Amino acid sequence: MDNILKIVKYPDKILREPSLRVSKITEKEIKLFQDMLLTMRNFSGIGLAAPQVGINQRLIVVEVDGGILKLANPEVIKAQGKEQMEEGCLSAPGVLVNVERPYEIIVRALNEENKIIEISAKGLLARAILHEIDHLNGKTIIDYMTLLKKLRFNLTNKLKRRG
Repeated sequence: MDNILKIVKYPDKILREPSLRVSKITEKEIKLFQDMLLTMRNFSGIGLAAPQVGINQRLIVVEVDGGILKLANPEVIKAQGKEQMEEGCLSAPGVLVNVERPYEIIVRALNEENKIIEISAKGLLARAILHEIDHLNGKTIIDYMTLLKKLRFNLTNKLKRRG
């Protein structure tokens, strides 16, 4: 049975920890991929990384234009071009940040069948993959904010948490 998982919100410390490599895809990871995909869709996202559901593993799911990617240990092996666009994040609801990223990438990763694959992506798909890889490295869209916007965001966040 598939489950909708709880999304971890900024500033939870797991969002700052580099995730651990996955040595092998087992039934456990396949189930987690399914739960992550269901969770991502439930919250109207286009990507989700395991740390965002409280799991410190290098696993991501991305769905852009009907194509679904379930990747372990994704790493960018080539990047070119530049594009700037506003990004949101399920772990920072209501926050939009202008982020410059490569327009086109090639990523190497482990797929559900334990095969090392290479994927070429551009535009929104490349952006979504790079956003999720950032999560695996302990980076969030908050890190792309200007200093003033970051100070304002952190102050507002603190006041909200105090209640």
